[in-house]
Amino acid sequence: MMAEEKASKTKKVEKKAPAKTTKRKTTRRGKKTLVELSRGKRKKAIARAVVKKGKGRVTINKLNIESHNNKYLIGLIKEPFNIIGDAITKLDIKVSVRGGGVMGQVQAIRRAIAVGVANYLKDDKLLKALKEQDRSYVVEDYRRVEPKKYKGRKARARFQKSYR
Repeated sequence: MMAEEKASKTKKVEKKAPAKTTKRKTTRRGKKTLVELSRGKRKKAIARAVVKKGKGRVTINKLNIESHNNKYLIGLIKEPFNIIGDAITKLDIKVSVRGGGVMGQVQAIRRAIAVGVANYLKDDKLLKALKEQDRSYVVEDYRRVEPKKYKGRKARARFQKSYR
């Protein structure tokens, strides 16, 4: 009986293929359009981007990218556009982002846009160029905040000892 249980536990589980992110979506007018869904994460921030054929509009949380007042953050978000080139003018990108702080959200948006456009265009050279320029465009940062433990103020710091 024990041998059968061990044999059933040691069976290899087949890995599932990753879900395809390219979908055909029906618009209000009944046309089917090709859209690419992508995701970017940084710390607690999660950005979801939808890339489709359009007029070059980039919206973040239903606001045009140019309507945001911090030019530095807009510049960070637009960095992958320099590598992508003129193809960005023929695509509409809608991004929804939530969680985390401002810089975490910006870095999540950058990754979602870069990967979404590269997958939409099905261009491996573009993915390679993005990775050479800045690895964070293509690869997510796996680091997360370490949780606080007891006997201390923070994750690693301990309360100070006093003997007198």
